[in-house]
Amino acid sequence: MAFKPAKWPRKLRSTEWFGGTSRDHIYHRSWMKNQGLPDDLFDGRPVIGICNTWSQLTPCNAHLRDLAERVKHGIYEAGGFPVEFPVFSTGESTLRPTAMMFRNLASMDVEEAIRGTPLDGVVLLVGCDKTTPSLLMGAASVDIPSIVVTGGPMLNGWFQGERVGSGTHLWKFSEAVKAGEMTQEEFLEAEAAMSRSPGSCNTMGTASTMASMAEALGMALSGNAAIPAVDSRRRVIAHLSGRRIVQMVKDDLKPSDILTREAFENAIRTNGAIGGSTNAVIHLLAIAGRVGIDLSLDDWDKAGRDIPTIVNLMPSGKYLMEEFFYAGGLPVVIKRLGEAGMLNKDAITVSGETMWDQVKDVKNWNEDVILPAEKALTSQGGIAVLKGNLAPNGAVLKPSAASPHLMQHKGRAVVFEDIDDYKAKINDDALDIDETCVMVLKNCGPKGYPGMSEVGNMGLPPKVLKKGITDMVRISDARMSGTAYGTVVLHTSPEAAAGGPLAVVKDGDMIELDVPNRKIHLDISEEELSARLADWKPSHHVPDSGYARLFHDHVQGADTGADFDFLKGCRGSAVPKDSH
Repeated sequence: MAFKPAKWPRKLRSTEWFGGTSRDHIYHRSWMKNQGLPDDLFDGRPVIGICNTWSQLTPCNAHLRDLAERVKHGIYEAGGFPVEFPVFSTGESTLRPTAMMFRNLASMDVEEAIRGTPLDGVVLLVGCDKTTPSLLMGAASVDIPSIVVTGGPMLNGWFQGERVGSGTHLWKFSEAVKAGEMTQEEFLEAEAAMSRSPGSCNTMGTASTMASMAEALGMALSGNAAIPAVDSRRRVIAHLSGRRIVQMVKDDLKPSDILTREAFENAIRTNGAIGGSTNAVIHLLAIAGRVGIDLSLDDWDKAGRDIPTIVNLMPSGKYLMEEFFYAGGLPVVIKRLGEAGMLNKDAITVSGETMWDQVKDVKNWNEDVILPAEKALTSQGGIAVLKGNLAPNGAVLKPSAASPHLMQHKGRAVVFEDIDDYKAKINDDALDIDETCVMVLKNCGPKGYPGMSEVGNMGLPPKVLKKGITDMVRISDARMSGTAYGTVVLHTSPEAAAGGPLAVVKDGDMIELDVPNRKIHLDISEEELSARLADWKPSHHVPDSGYARLFHDHVQGADTGADFDFLKGCRGSAVPKDSH
């Protein structure tokens, strides 16, 4: 689709603050000048914000200060005026009760920080899982020129001669300890091998997935997603992004020009090809809502159903992000989609080029990492969207991380009313459970947890693990880490805390999972289900005050992106009134 650049030079948004001789203009400029800024920085050139999620409490993003300096170099070179500012940083590994609870808060912080300050364009410095969607959501709501720069993944972990994937091996080693296959001392020794450099998870977890989604949407420069955090080329792409955002402002190339339905379809298909995280479903639905694109779970199933998973990375495969980068990274995957007729080739990107023009000449340097289609990890990757009387609004499953023999399964429900109930029961050998059962976890959705924590990949009971069993069907209204694996049904909607059918499942109920036919069914009569729902009363805690109460009262279901009901498709004015 053609994009027509705006005329240049012209009056920019920042001139509302800096471009005149009135008392108000002098007020804005003079305070900025206490930082030692010369007069000519206020001459009408593009003012570029560097929106930085650096925080030592967000380990994935703890190196972003250096990248911000690289971005500044590029902005200055291109004739812009860079200003760095902090926003709320949602650290996945440290933030309780879950970083997802604060994604919407962070997006509001970003939106208002951009709207209320004299910025003509913004560079979004992201890395950790929720920082990428929250900054994209906030920037999309204001709709000024924006470009994503991610911090990049960690280097490979290694332990006892084996690649160690962040997250993936944490779950694996933890289960091995419970099964008696690994000692606690070995587990503690492995800890030092898991995170041995700056950066986000080195598996195709949510951070790497969302970096890939930003690139597939066209919101980051081609090749951005996979460059390791410590590779010098990560600094180069930050520098180049700084240059590029200045030209984007001159051209007036905005998120609304890039984030089209075609771009979201490209991202959905890319997610299938890379074996991306189920969290991408919620985040892309929320981002689409901010730009007024009517994206649904059904679109995820239609666009992504027949996409082969060709990236051989943990948790679906055996390699890590380092090898993915060396093989050619995401541009190779996008080229493969284009060659297979699965790409909207004319989608515009932040580079000003079409998606296809960016990738058509790239090469695959390792076909064991980025596989030929005939050797795909699964012929139908993507995200399976399941519906039925247990999930009227839908649930999701990641086929590339699931066990083929469990994709059609019927078993007896073993119910946990919430995560505390699960923790109290799961290690008890008296628990009536075996590998044929279906584990059901309630009250862990957006309202129920609150925030929808990554607890859906429930660990198996020790007495099952000791048999050598490594997977069972698990169903919940929770999320799971993109680094996790298993036959796990997630995001069941409506959630239990909102009175969805999941809330009334009982121990002993039979549940049928049929992934090929996209079905999830509670085997009781309609009359029985209606009677149970009529008798249901909520049992989850409702927060009394503060952000937690605002979240509970306004968060929507996972099937629509778990955004707030008052934020979807509502951009408002990009230039607020001056108060002086």
